[in-house]
Amino acid sequence: MDFFPVFLKLTQRPVVVIGGGDVACRKVDLLLAANADVTVVSPDLHPYLKRYVDAGKLHYKAKGYEKDDLTSAIQVWATTDDRALNHQVYHDAHSLGLWVNVVDDPDYCDYITPSMIDRSPVQIALSSGGASPVMLRLIREKLETQLPHNLSLQVDFAGRQRERIKAHYGTVDERRKFWERYFRLPQVENAKDEHALEAAFVALLDQPDAYEGAVYVIHHGSDTELLSLKALRLMQQSEHVLYPDHTDVAPFIELCRRDADRTPVRAVDLASEADKLAKQGVRVCVLTQEMTQDLQKVGENITLFAQSTDAL
Repeated sequence: MDFFPVFLKLTQRPVVVIGGGDVACRKVDLLLAANADVTVVSPDLHPYLKRYVDAGKLHYKAKGYEKDDLTSAIQVWATTDDRALNHQVYHDAHSLGLWVNVVDDPDYCDYITPSMIDRSPVQIALSSGGASPVMLRLIREKLETQLPHNLSLQVDFAGRQRERIKAHYGTVDERRKFWERYFRLPQVENAKDEHALEAAFVALLDQPDAYEGAVYVIHHGSDTELLSLKALRLMQQSEHVLYPDHTDVAPFIELCRRDADRTPVRAVDLASEADKLAKQGVRVCVLTQEMTQDLQKVGENITLFAQSTDAL
């Protein structure tokens, strides 16, 4: 991992941008959207940025760069077309203990700007570490088509129901399972307003809770990309992941839900351990490269036998 992914709260925090040209315009737009307190330092200023200055949204120092321009900042951007000056800004910022980004120069960046999908309060950030911006754009286009049009509406509504859910369900696990059921309801996916979301919410609360355990056996080969979409979906739903203790399944485990328990067990014990957990109401994912008779006969709890094509 070349860069640690993190979302920064920049509201009213001082950020300095060195340079006032086209590149600065793009960065200033993002910084102002995050409500940062932005100061641009440059002898010349792009007309686009001047409109921000005239509107009182941006501070502007009409001068050449000096190290003292950085002293009040918590974050620095170097956006000029002068490579030597950008590197000077980088070294000056480091001497002051500040994080700095030299645009389009990854070797001189303490942080980078990811490609973003903004469905506030949901934000999705993508990065290639500066290696392939075009590939990122293509991935972003694919994700945009997969996200529901009313994602912001759904998340805003759910965020305001925390106390109602806590009053109804006593444990985090119960609340999580409720929300998983809720967000998969067709009436929620197609809701156009909060009234529709509320109606679905109340109706689901009134339904008896029937959380049953299940075993999802994922018979895989060596290539994660050959897993079926259904297998990936059920891997994300599983609360516990079992896998043989003698095999390297790390790439497949990474595709499972982050908060799932993960337990390596002896291959001969996979079926019995999965059956035991399922009887406790747990949804279990079994990752295996060897499909045994015990796994095939694990019992009535099996709801999926998924096989990637390179496991055939």
